[in-house]
Amino acid sequence: MSIDAMRLHRAAVLIAACVATCTGAAAQEFQLEDVPAAASVPIAQIKPRTVIFADQRNDKLADSSTGLIPFDDWARSRPVQRRFLSLFPSFVEPTLNQQTKLKLSVYQAEARFRLPRPAAALDLSRYANVAFLEQIDPAVKHRPITAGDAVPNNDTGAAHNRPPNRRWCEDAKAICVQSRYMFEGKIPAGIQLANKLREESKKPIPDFIEFQSEIVLVTQPHLAELPSLTGLDSTVTGGLEQNIFWVNQVIQFGKLLAILQQHPTEREVAIATVYILIVVRNDVLNKQREYSKTPILRNLVPAQLLMGNSSFNSGDSLSAGLPKYARSRIKAIADMMERE
Repeated sequence: MSIDAMRLHRAAVLIAACVATCTGAAAQEFQLEDVPAAASVPIAQIKPRTVIFADQRNDKLADSSTGLIPFDDWARSRPVQRRFLSLFPSFVEPTLNQQTKLKLSVYQAEARFRLPRPAAALDLSRYANVAFLEQIDPAVKHRPITAGDAVPNNDTGAAHNRPPNRRWCEDAKAICVQSRYMFEGKIPAGIQLANKLREESKKPIPDFIEFQSEIVLVTQPHLAELPSLTGLDSTVTGGLEQNIFWVNQVIQFGKLLAILQQHPTEREVAIATVYILIVVRNDVLNKQREYSKTPILRNLVPAQLLMGNSSFNSGDSLSAGLPKYARSRIKAIADMMERE
């Protein structure tokens, strides 16, 4: 090989290596890093395209058999989180039939990541729509609803999920949707079998989760109060929340809250903190523990399915269990904000 040919070959190899490296970097997705608590990681240590993720499964308050925290314990020990992450600040475990208190348990996840632009340049109003929900979880189908369709506004049996000072979906700037997720993998077949074994007088277990929610931007003065939740002392430029106020089974309510703040020391960097809270009904968890005594139904124990500990769990959506679902949803949000 001549000297000129060798030089051309070497240049081609270097160019190919550079293209491969640059393309790989551009296409790189966010990576999740599990930590004890999102706020425990100094901002300076958060790497680009890395989501710092934490949930409460190993929390000292968590029930060892379910990985969930009793709602009363969570509310009492974490008043700031209760204020911002409950369905509304004054929410308490409801009393049914004027005598039975409905006991609840909490799954909470939190995440933090950096975005390579000033926080003021990011507009969360772009995500206050159905298209945002469709992108972060394509397996869930949505349709718009009005205040007249919102179950807690009309059903006295669900009124405990309505804020004391307003009705859901009446805010002109709010987006309200009814959503449906069909269980995937082995779960539908397991539910069908469970229904065959149930007493005829009992309602069949649905093979889907249906829920109603309201999406709204956080406004002042509440926006300025959010650093008390994130623990990050810097300007909040935006907040977006989805309140899931009615669900057809197992879940009592849910909340997604995304907060944008300016990086304290880097002018061209924003910090995003995302919270996901899912509150489930203990009566369903306890009632269906009977499944654990029936070998053929052992994989349908609700607590195991919810926490992703069943061989029936699959995919990245709700059928995967709450921990994997929270991770995939937060990662999708980070990817969307990064591409903005």
